[in-house]
Amino acid sequence: MESNIIFNKDFDSDSVYVMKIYDADVSKVWDYFTKSELLDQWWAPKPWKCETVSQDFKEDGVWHYAMVGPEGEKMYAKVQYGEIMEHRSFDGVDSFCDEKGNVNADSGQSKWLFGFTGVEEGTKVTVNIHFPTPETMKLLLDMGFEEGFKMGLSQLEEMI
Repeated sequence: MESNIIFNKDFDSDSVYVMKIYDADVSKVWDYFTKSELLDQWWAPKPWKCETVSQDFKEDGVWHYAMVGPEGEKMYAKVQYGEIMEHRSFDGVDSFCDEKGNVNADSGQSKWLFGFTGVEEGTKVTVNIHFPTPETMKLLLDMGFEEGFKMGLSQLEEMI
């Protein structure tokens, strides 16, 4: 299921690097990472699903969403978008929050950089995630982030 996904954890720099190639053009893959109606279809690992509360994909805009579990439980998060280079890259700060978007200060924030490159096979997506502390990185990994993110990326591959 997790075909051709590279997932490297670097505990020296408190960062994770993820790379996956999709058999589709950049503009199509870009849309699946930047439009809430498409993100909702694959972002959460099954049996969980993603539900967007609100999204404003622009610099300083926010994507506020919930991961909804099979029993109806909800975990909220949000991404505060930073620099956006259309069809090339965007970054943002990811945080756990409540249903109103108030950040949970105890969980730490991570900085994400998404890159999109046209390659012979389609589109190479790279994700660099930087954590403020080793504890923050460990917390996310202990929650099953690696398996869940790989599952989501594989779900996207099936859709495309």
